[in-house]
Amino acid sequence: MVEVEQTGLAEVLLIRPRTFSDERGYFRQSWNAEQYAAIGITGPFIQDNLSISKPGVLRGLHFQNPNMQSKIVSAPQGEIYDVAVDVRLGSPDFGKWVGVHLTADGGEQLFVPRGFAHGFCVTKGPAIVTYKVDGPYAPSAEKTIRWDDPEIGISWPKNNWNASGPVLSDSDHNALFLSAMPEGSLPSYTGGG
Repeated sequence: MVEVEQTGLAEVLLIRPRTFSDERGYFRQSWNAEQYAAIGITGPFIQDNLSISKPGVLRGLHFQNPNMQSKIVSAPQGEIYDVAVDVRLGSPDFGKWVGVHLTADGGEQLFVPRGFAHGFCVTKGPAIVTYKVDGPYAPSAEKTIRWDDPEIGISWPKNNWNASGPVLSDSDHNALFLSAMPEGSLPSYTGGG
């Protein structure tokens, strides 16, 4: 059975799948529909994504609207600091964030529900990051919020950054602040997860 820990945002969950270790290494289930349904994560999950990032890389903060996605994020190699930000207009937690370390050794996973922006920085790498998602990637629906938005105030770990900051893509570097997102680009809060 998986262990679940509440984060500072009720719908964002830190999941610890059970690990079986011996002198050969370890075995861990990264997904079991019945066990995850028991903790309220039902999907259906339709796509698995994988990225590889060097130390000092920061990706995010990304979300889709419309065509939102929930994600289960893990780092089967290396270590990342994984962040979820509530971007649902009208939510009592709008603009609030949580961050957790996901490691290969610990096997932690972060469940990021629909309506939350997601990003991570590599704290030990290279890092492989996997995303199990419950909706297809829709390039026309992808939105990006600045990783360093002062109104959100994420405390990113800065190890492995160069003098000018983290390594970013052009779209992450040029992203908008949350308060500058165009009308209609943010999802609406519907009173639940």
